Amino acid sequence: MAEETELKDAIERALKEIKFGPDGLVPAIAQQHDTGEVLMMAWMNRDAVRVSLTESRACYWSRSRAKLWRKGETSGQVQHLRELRLDCDGDAVLLQVDQTGVACHTGRRNCSSEPGKAAGGQLSPNRRFHRKDFTRKALART
Repeated sequence: MAEETELKDAIERALKEIKFGPDGLVPAIAQQHDTGEVLMMAWMNRDAVRVSLTESRACYWSRSRAKLWRKGETSGQVQHLRELRLDCDGDAVLLQVDQTGVACHTGRRNCSSEPGKAAGGQLSPNRRFHRKDFTRKALART
């Protein structure tokens, strides 16, 4: 019973450090704990953070369904939470997880676009971007 109270207190302290937006949400990046692979981005509210830390399993807030979404609850593609970290400003969280199966609903390992596919083939890991690349005029050419 004492351990349970300590866990709840620790979770409440962590929640106080997170800067949730006006909508009550904070961006959450899921990363494979052992490889550093970025798996996906989702949103969390206070309850999602609380559930994730209590159950050691990633839980997010589904904006489209307006309810908590335990990753893998229907697909079996569970994210076992290893660690939850805050960024330096406290306005984003990083979930280090052990991903079971794929992370993306499309069946891909992660939700990032395929190289060369984003922006009509304009984005590439080998291309450097400058501020001028994102002017209205430059974007209108793509």
